[in-house]
Amino acid sequence: MERSKILVVDDEKLVRRMIARVLESEGMSIVEASNGLDAVQMAKAQPFDLIILDIIMEGIDGFQVIHQLRSEGMLTPVFILSGRQADNDKVFALGIGADDYITKPFSPSVLCAKVKACLRRMSLSAPSSSGVLSAGPFCYFSDEMRLLKKGIEVPLSSKESFLMKYFLTNQNKVLTKEQIYRSIDNVVDDNTIMVHIRRLRTKIEDDPNKPLYLRTIRGVGYQFVAE
Repeated sequence: MERSKILVVDDEKLVRRMIARVLESEGMSIVEASNGLDAVQMAKAQPFDLIILDIIMEGIDGFQVIHQLRSEGMLTPVFILSGRQADNDKVFALGIGADDYITKPFSPSVLCAKVKACLRRMSLSAPSSSGVLSAGPFCYFSDEMRLLKKGIEVPLSSKESFLMKYFLTNQNKVLTKEQIYRSIDNVVDDNTIMVHIRRLRTKIEDDPNKPLYLRTIRGVGYQFVAE
C-alpha cells in the first residue's frame, strides 16, 4: 500500500523534525521545506496528500503560499501551523483556502489525529467511490472533487468540497452541527466549521446573506435544499 506523502514547511528545523518523527511513526512519508518559495516549487513538482505550513517565513509567507496554490487550482489540503493566535489570522487563513489552523505550541498527538482524519476523508473521495451528485443547478463530480453550478465550475477548497458533497448526499435532511462535524473532521471546533460554511455560501448562493440552498435551522444545524 502506497504511503501518504506529507509536505512539512517551517523555517525551524526542530519543528519540522518533530512533526516528521510523529507522522513517520504512523507510516507516512515526509518531505521538508524551510521556506515558502521552496514549498510552492515542491508542490508543483510532485503530488502531496497534505501540506503542513507555517505562516512567518523568509521570502513568501504561508498565506502567499496558499494563495498561489489555490489560484492554480491545487486542492491539496493545507494545515496552517503557526504561533499567531489572533482570530483574524485564523479566519483569513480559512477564507483563502486553508483546511485547518493549529496554533503553536501544539500537541503532536492532536496534530497526528487531525492529519489522519484528513487523509481518511480524502480516501473516501478517491475514484473507488466516484460518482456524480446532482441537485437543482448543482452537479458534483466526486472522483475529481469538482462542483458545477449551471454548468460553470465553482472553485472550492478541499474542506468546502467535502462539505458540499456531504450536503448533496443528504439533501433536504436537517443535519445537526454534531453530524456535520463528524462528517468533516472529528477534532474540529464550531468556529472553524462556521467559517467554512460561510465561505461555501459565498460561492454557491446567489445572495449569501439570504441563502436559498444552504439554510440555517436555528438551534439545530443546517439543511441543504436545491430542488
